[in-house]
Amino acid sequence: MLKQGTIRFLSAGRRMTLFLAVLLAFGLSSPAAAAEATAREIDLSVEVALERFYEQVRGAREFARSAKGMLVMPNVKKAALFVGGEYGEGALLVDGLTLGYYNIISGSFGLSVGAQSKDLIIAFMTAEAVSAFRNSNGWEAGVDGNIALLDVGAGERIDTTTIKSPIVAFVFDVKGLMADVSLKGAKFNQLNLQK
Repeated sequence: MLKQGTIRFLSAGRRMTLFLAVLLAFGLSSPAAAAEATAREIDLSVEVALERFYEQVRGAREFARSAKGMLVMPNVKKAALFVGGEYGEGALLVDGLTLGYYNIISGSFGLSVGAQSKDLIIAFMTAEAVSAFRNSNGWEAGVDGNIALLDVGAGERIDTTTIKSPIVAFVFDVKGLMADVSLKGAKFNQLNLQK
């Protein structure tokens, strides 16, 4: 049994200071600092993430060919200590060509502590969905488009004939697909990078 006063709550200022220290420890101190990746560095990370996706998910190559566009966000970092933040950079691929570089930024507040890194692949299954994403000025998941998170169980195969949503996503790490993940409120912005 806890005695009264045993647990102290940090003031908002101290929580923010602690949160920023956690972000700094993971290299997430600011989007501007994190945006220093070059187009070539992002391209290499995208290739590695796609290969991992193809290896871990049966039918992923065929699925990728059926998508009208894929936003590949490798190594998205998330850190939280009651207040959380997430940042990553990736590329939009259409017919295997990079059409632009984007970042993901999101924040959260609540009972969460820890840090993780994950890969995110968002597949646009219609030309209209790709166009809406490309023509937006900061695309927000759940506002500008709803994303269906696909969870393919062990040994199962992606079946493109049963996918009805115009935008679907896969979230995975080095161990495989991740479940119980939300992208609602995540914001995607185009980066000013040249090849």
